[in-house]
Amino acid sequence: MAEPAAPASKGLGSWVGMMVDVGLPWIAFTLVYGFSDHNLKLALIVAISAAAVVALYRLVRRKPIASVIAGFIGVLISAWTAHHTGQAQDAFLPGILLNAGYGVLYLVTILSRYPLFGLLYGVITQTWLGWRNDPDLFRGLNRVTIVFASQVGIRLVIMVPLYLAHNVNALGIAKIGLGLPFYAVTLWAAYAVLRASIPPEKWDEVKDNFAHLLRGTKPENKPEERA
Repeated sequence: MAEPAAPASKGLGSWVGMMVDVGLPWIAFTLVYGFSDHNLKLALIVAISAAAVVALYRLVRRKPIASVIAGFIGVLISAWTAHHTGQAQDAFLPGILLNAGYGVLYLVTILSRYPLFGLLYGVITQTWLGWRNDPDLFRGLNRVTIVFASQVGIRLVIMVPLYLAHNVNALGIAKIGLGLPFYAVTLWAAYAVLRASIPPEKWDEVKDNFAHLLRGTKPENKPEERA
């Protein structure tokens, strides 16, 4: 039982490391903007440079780079938006709109009784909609989706008023605080509600599959197990 845990921990650690890297440009933007007498151009240049350095570092070290590239593109879009409008708070607008989009997606899937994490679980395990026939699994995956929907809702409740108030420094702090630290809390809450929903005899398999879902990998030997 101990052998599979090491690769899972290693994979999750690498994934968390990428999330930290993605957050570094926003830390740089907030600090430079705050300490440069609100020099938006300089803050944007430093943020883009930080994102580029992170991407180059991961490329040289041959580390997983997909999330970093996505983060770099996000920084470029945010920088273009702020530069185009000339308003520093607009650097956070794409992220706010993205969270709003996620919120709508979560809500639609929950209300339709096809929760997003259930659909993802079916794809990862190649059982498709089989989870809907298991009341325990359905309840757990629905609750996990609600947890992530709540995460997005909390972000919007905090970020939107700060954006409307043009409070750039507070937006930067909130962006950082609602990034990796808040995501870690969300993962813990998702794990807790899933664990409470699944009977002990099913837990090991569901836990393993859910870990693969978060990492974007496939469980091993699934076809043989179903055959």
